[in-house]
Amino acid sequence: MSLYLHGLGHFHPENVISNRFLEDLDIGTTDAWILERVGIRARRTLLPLDYIRDTRNRDPRMSSEAQLYGNAETGRRAAEMAIARAGIDRRDIGMVISGSSAPDMVTPADACTIAAALGLEVPCFDVNSACTSFHVAMHLLAMMDPEKVPRFVLSVVPEGVTRTVDYSDRTAAVLWGDGTAAAVLSTREPGRARILGNTLESSPAGHDKVTIPRQGHFLQEGRTVQMFAIKKTAGCYRTLRDGFAQAGRRLHFVGHQANLMMLEKVCELCEVPPELHHHNVEDYGNTAGAGSVGVLSMRWDDWTDADDVAVAGVGAGLTWSSFLLRFGKSA
Repeated sequence: MSLYLHGLGHFHPENVISNRFLEDLDIGTTDAWILERVGIRARRTLLPLDYIRDTRNRDPRMSSEAQLYGNAETGRRAAEMAIARAGIDRRDIGMVISGSSAPDMVTPADACTIAAALGLEVPCFDVNSACTSFHVAMHLLAMMDPEKVPRFVLSVVPEGVTRTVDYSDRTAAVLWGDGTAAAVLSTREPGRARILGNTLESSPAGHDKVTIPRQGHFLQEGRTVQMFAIKKTAGCYRTLRDGFAQAGRRLHFVGHQANLMMLEKVCELCEVPPELHHHNVEDYGNTAGAGSVGVLSMRWDDWTDADDVAVAGVGAGLTWSSFLLRFGKSA
């Protein structure tokens, strides 16, 4: 079944967690240490910097009270950009799907609060697959009867993961940033790009490798997850390259924005030249499910009708997924 992309949007909060800020927290890290291991210079956060400085977010239950924005507001901002770029009216949206590693509440669904913030009265539901939530939403749409899907669907990935970070734990503190991404999709109306080769796979035996307990802190087995991410991302890229590469079209790569060292290793293994590798993790940190979609959105005006983009995601579960964006009205 066909699936088309009409518009992308993104939002990052204004508060910046620099490497110098983390040095000043005295948690055993330096700018050089961070750059050598993960290649990240800065991250954005929904939290006030004074809150992080004073409390280290030791009790993550307090972060919801301290935060500057909730998922409804960040989702609204990213969605409005995506809708404007799609050239449609928000009333044309017939369904809202959201997915997040850190939803605002157990219930109701973030999709409902985002739709309310947009003034929409349409079917809404969440699909939670951590950092692959956007991929899963597309996979689900691709399996639906296109005649029963509304003409335009809004998919939103609001990620406020810094609310779950223990800022006395340097392994987590150096990684995470907050961001939200949104996309206007259609199963019937051709758009600026066509989505091809959508895949989703899981290894439930690894469900305990990356966790965020309810009202708890983010935890992961770092080295195990890093090696998993490199292996699966490289495999996803090769599958898309071998299945869809065409003469006369440029194949770009956007991976899960976990850390720059991981992404550069994938590019080395797959021989992706630097000019075809796009990322923002060095300035925004790991924004979970919003990362790769945010990169695509930030370059929205740069893509041409000769561009294909191989997009790969990995996440908790463990899950991995991929799709190819083929730009051009005749795609």
